Amino acid sequence: MTKYRKGISFVTLIGLITVSLTALSEPITVAPQYEARYHALLNELRCLVCQNQTIAESNAELAVDLRNEVKKMLEQGTTDEDIINFMANRYGDFVLYRPQVKPKTYMLWFGPFLILAIVLFTLLLVIKKQKKETPAKLSKEESDQLSSILDDSKE
Repeated sequence: MTKYRKGISFVTLIGLITVSLTALSEPITVAPQYEARYHALLNELRCLVCQNQTIAESNAELAVDLRNEVKKMLEQGTTDEDIINFMANRYGDFVLYRPQVKPKTYMLWFGPFLILAIVLFTLLLVIKKQKKETPAKLSKEESDQLSSILDDSKE
């Protein structure tokens, strides 16, 4: 077997092990009356390990722990808002896919619009400045001199 084939076999083996371990994680069962709320909450919370996945999508250990925590809090009768606030207080606003609008998160919510406004304003200033800078008109003497130079170059 060549080195190349051994490399592919190793990568394939690692992939199979990863898929197998993912399949071994037991799904969390929630009472039917909480199921809709449970899934809605899981889709509101970001996995802090994966960062681009919700805790519903992630198989990281922390995501599993957070799913269990959400289940436990639902079964204790905690409201959705209290669960979201608990997670935000414990893990920071980053855990929320849609952070609350408050002074601490103003830049997150309004920063892109502020940057866009600054860029557009700067662009307008540059365009306006370029329009004002019209080329200076040549005096009669300069125009005659330029004409003579051009006439000489034609010959």
